[in-house]
Amino acid sequence: MATVSVVLAADGDQSRPAQRVIPAARGDPGAVVDTQASGRRAPGGGREARPPATPAARVALLGRSVEGRPIRLIRLGDPGERPRALVFGCIHGTECEGIDVTRRLRSDRPSRPLWVVENLNPDGLRRGLRVNGRGVDLNRNFPSEWRPGGRPFDPEYPGLRPLSEPESRLAARLIRRLKPRVTVWFHQPQGVVRAFGHSVGVARRYARTATVPYATIRWPRGTAPNWQNQRLGMRSFVVELPAGALPAAAARRHAQALLAL
Repeated sequence: MATVSVVLAADGDQSRPAQRVIPAARGDPGAVVDTQASGRRAPGGGREARPPATPAARVALLGRSVEGRPIRLIRLGDPGERPRALVFGCIHGTECEGIDVTRRLRSDRPSRPLWVVENLNPDGLRRGLRVNGRGVDLNRNFPSEWRPGGRPFDPEYPGLRPLSEPESRLAARLIRRLKPRVTVWFHQPQGVVRAFGHSVGVARRYARTATVPYATIRWPRGTAPNWQNQRLGMRSFVVELPAGALPAAAARRHAQALLAL
């Protein structure tokens, strides 16, 4: 069974004491804890409790892209509470403004727990391509209503077979392992939240919180939400951001909507 490697560092902190990895709870790739006790010595010899701090992000290396770039899972929020939602900031390399939303979440250091994969397609982003480094549309490479056709580097080329790509396999393994209650996939440029089937209710609530339009649209063949909804019985929907750069106020609204899931 595939496992997830854990990076021995808390996000954004280079001066922390020695750390160790503790075994992962079911559905959680792992946690990083300090090996030194926290707090100051009290006059009686004990330790004074520090006021609770917003937890730093935990980062796990999921694997690498076709061209060897790292793909990481970030766990935000209270380490004692299991996250409900999994967020993918980018799957098409030319539709990556969702990364701004995930970075907003990281900078805010929320107490509400979330799993985040900022970028599932780092090769596409680096090259300025929708597809991955082998010319496959990762969001047509999932095993639900998959159909062959086209050639590499066509915009919606689905690959030689379902889950032929390391990036889509990483996502599928992660989803099966974590079993999130809801998954959100960021795209561009339609400027709408779109869902179908039993994901409609949660997607409508997200759209209201983010103050963006909603539309009920069936999932295309071979997409991740198609696979999650139809084959796994999970709730999964798409947030289509508008074209161009995402304003900071919009990133903040989407971050708030994710935390409300």
